[in-house]
Amino acid sequence: MAASTGSLISMQSRHGMAASRICSLKPVSLSNQGRSYLSFGLRSVPARSLRVSCAAKPETVEKVCEIVKKQLALADGTPVTGESKFTTLGADSLDTVEIVMGLEEAFGISVEEESAQSIATVQDAADLIEKLVEKKD
Repeated sequence: MAASTGSLISMQSRHGMAASRICSLKPVSLSNQGRSYLSFGLRSVPARSLRVSCAAKPETVEKVCEIVKKQLALADGTPVTGESKFTTLGADSLDTVEIVMGLEEAFGISVEEESAQSIATVQDAADLIEKLVEKKD
């Protein structure tokens, strides 16, 4: 349970189910039995600028992992997950360009240079791919 003076915040958790209600624009601090766990401020956001984003489908992430493994010629036992960073896997800037080209070919998309520069992890690539495929359809 949490509350803040001057604003209305209520949060409850019962057996894995949570409910919350937040009104006001004042800073809020949440605590449990006198211990502070979270502090944040709320601000107004127009509804038209709200965006909901979801992580890419597992099959997209898996396909990107396979393409990255192939492009970087990684050993069969090398773990590659959505959180894997290209640099951690040993990719330099040329390798990253080749990975993007392989993804473009595999998914039938075109990645703008600006978007390609924002890709640092397998998950970033998978999320971008799904966004581009959705736009294409």
